[in-house]
Amino acid sequence: MEDERPRRTAVRPELQISATNPEHPAALLDLPWELPLDAWPDDCLVDLPRGISRHVVRFAEAGEEVVAIKEVPERAARREYELLRDLDRLGIPAVDALAVVTGRTGADGEPLEPALVTRHLVGSRPYRAMFETTLRPGTVNRLMDALAVLLVRLHLAGFAWGDCSLSNTLFRRDAGAYAAYLVDAETGQIQPRLSNGQREYDIELARMNISGELMDLEASGALHPSIDPIPFGAAIAERYGDLWHELTRQSVYPADKRHYIERRIRRLHDLGFDVAEMQITHSPGGDTVSFVPKVVDAGHHQRQLLRLTGMDTEENQARRLLNDLESWMATQDDYAPGDPLGARPEVLAHRWVREVFRPTVGAVPLALRGQLDPAQVYHEVLEHRWLLAEQKQQDVGLEAAVADYVENVLPGSVAGTSG
Repeated sequence: MEDERPRRTAVRPELQISATNPEHPAALLDLPWELPLDAWPDDCLVDLPRGISRHVVRFAEAGEEVVAIKEVPERAARREYELLRDLDRLGIPAVDALAVVTGRTGADGEPLEPALVTRHLVGSRPYRAMFETTLRPGTVNRLMDALAVLLVRLHLAGFAWGDCSLSNTLFRRDAGAYAAYLVDAETGQIQPRLSNGQREYDIELARMNISGELMDLEASGALHPSIDPIPFGAAIAERYGDLWHELTRQSVYPADKRHYIERRIRRLHDLGFDVAEMQITHSPGGDTVSFVPKVVDAGHHQRQLLRLTGMDTEENQARRLLNDLESWMATQDDYAPGDPLGARPEVLAHRWVREVFRPTVGAVPLALRGQLDPAQVYHEVLEHRWLLAEQKQQDVGLEAAVADYVENVLPGSVAGTSG
């Protein structure tokens, strides 16, 4: 007797492209998702150097962009996608996550592995491509410096990498140095704050991974003969430690040596970090000041100054003005961060504009300002104050700095401009 029960047929999943930007799915639809990534035809691929990866990775054209596609299980793809987006929001140098592609099936109906799609970082190269020509030790040192800066940035943001290595990093030229970008966040996790043990674990992994990668290069003849893989790998911990100490240490200065704080901020700027705000506390006797900087992403200062004062300036101007504002606020009796009875930052900021910023700018004659806007005038006065303090090895008040600036700096500037 014929079985009249309905026959079950395999349900073919539909291709799904999950992305935050609506333009990306449309550009990605034309790619041959019905083929395994290692079988994609050359006419849709872009020949770019690839690093070592546990997964199949290819570069392809999607609309006007070049994207990197990595086949990886769905759960891992979605997790890494979210982590990369979080890093982008935190301003951490990493590749941009564009989409997760699921529901892939081959022509035979068999499921294919999902894919994570990221934007190709223009101008970047994996470390093995850089070592195709033997790099000099100085260049390798700059790569290690860039990787140490990246690891510090990640840790300051609360990101435990879990697999720091040259292979998981892309490098891009940055003037005479290099900038490092995280390219693989698969093993990472974000927390409000990392413990010393979590940071040390990342550093130890970095040391072992880098030494091993350099040994591989040595075996292939691609490493400069003067470079010893073991000491070079171990040096990442020293580089990281020095940088971490400079960024997080608390400094105690005499209360009348305010320019010492400026000196510390300048060192941080030279290291490539912006100071977002300063935690400044006075000793009970009022004779010393404790200072801890906080570092942030570019553009922060413009947004912060605009929010506090309504002043719309350039980024470097905003950075300088905010540093001065923070230092001034710490001298006010009603400055009590975290205390609901203390004055709000916005109130103090507007008081600073009224009592410090405007009088200082107003003390500079209009005829001598030329095309300088008020923020630039104040910035230059602060710069002159810093130079005077360095010469005298003691703080110089704003009034004295303005007087000296008007008498000895501006006349020459105006003459140089008119000439």
